[in-house]
Amino acid sequence: MKEVIAVVRMNMMNQTKAALSEAGVDAFFAHAAEGRGKGFVNSAVVEGAESGYEEAAAVLGEKGKLYPKRMVTVVVPDDMVDDVVEAVMAANKTGKPGDGKIFVLPVGDAVRVRTAETGAKAIA
Repeated sequence: MKEVIAVVRMNMMNQTKAALSEAGVDAFFAHAAEGRGKGFVNSAVVEGAESGYEEAAAVLGEKGKLYPKRMVTVVVPDDMVDDVVEAVMAANKTGKPGDGKIFVLPVGDAVRVRTAETGAKAIA
């Protein structure tokens, strides 16, 4: 089993949910999150500043600013990891900074509380 954690833009959640469902994943967690990449600048703010919005131009100097994101977490069998990663990438890739990150981690075990099932049965 693997845990796939995807950090995506807030406005991409509907596409991400649909992509996960098409990949065969119907159960997942989504959390509100804030963060920033190493680039320091949100492309929407740059576009706003270039369009003459003074508020956007003022924000460009804020190096430590955190941006709203969504963190999606799903635990899947090993053979589904590639499909999940590809689905999330397809739903979120714009080619611009801020598209997100995907992390894949090993999961030692899972337990379904209601039935006490463990391992793959607990996530099926």
